[in-house]
Amino acid sequence: MKENQKEGEVRSMTTTVQKWGNSLAIRIPAGVAEQMNIQQGSEMDMNVGLQGITLVPKKRKPTLEELLSKCTPENRHEEVDFGVVGKELF
Repeated sequence: MKENQKEGEVRSMTTTVQKWGNSLAIRIPAGVAEQMNIQQGSEMDMNVGLQGITLVPKKRKPTLEELLSKCTPENRHEEVDFGVVGKELF
């Protein structure tokens, strides 16, 4: 975040719509992309309303490795025995 920009403050700028194949595109300045943690391939939610278009970066789903790295002996629970449930072969 820029030093002169307060958290939660909306920053306004002008950009130009350009042709990209049969569609239109808007470039995101490098500083804004860095601030919003957007890279090439980032998924965005596009909201279209009467006031205009809003783009919001989608939250990235963590990988299995990232989730497992948060498992520690302190936050693991003991095995749970559900008893005989069905006709499983194990």
